[in-house]
Amino acid sequence: MSNKDLIARIKVCEICAHDLPLPPKPIVQFHPNAKILIAGQAPGIITHEKGIPFDDASGDRLRHWMGIDRTTFYDANKIAIVPMGFCYPGKGKSGDLPPRKECAEHWQAQIHKELKNIEFKLVIGQYAQAWHLEMKKKHTVTEIVKQWQRFLPGTIPLPHPSPRNNIWLKRNPWFEEELIPVLQQRIKALLNDAP
Repeated sequence: MSNKDLIARIKVCEICAHDLPLPPKPIVQFHPNAKILIAGQAPGIITHEKGIPFDDASGDRLRHWMGIDRTTFYDANKIAIVPMGFCYPGKGKSGDLPPRKECAEHWQAQIHKELKNIEFKLVIGQYAQAWHLEMKKKHTVTEIVKQWQRFLPGTIPLPHPSPRNNIWLKRNPWFEEELIPVLQQRIKALLNDAP
């Protein structure tokens, strides 16, 4: 199956339609050439409405953390964006609901077979970290991100770049002082080495 065929199948997916608050609108970005993978949670309501991943304040912060512009960020030949859930899951008591499990169960293995050139993963949030980092026991995002050096050179775990995490960033100044320069250096090296 070609990359285009797989994306076309994902775009019409309705596996969990009956459990979603809005009609399904799967949002992913990937191409076999991509060297960098952004593995997030699930689209928020703004992303659902726009149909573009991270086209909001969270995306602005994530691009800043990565040290790249919008054009580079949305180039699927360079950067794959594959959340754990592809559709907006709805609102919960303290933010958006968790990503639907059906996406990971049905699509993740198929997508990762296509992504043979990935050299670096940014793994955002607890659900993506549990899946991608294969954590045997439950850890908080803070506990995982504090261990970021242990996942190098292929992965860096991140908190969500949402403005809702401003307090977390103030309480954890090491994140922007120590982790972000390494992240930017790694991204720059991979993009400069792109064909």
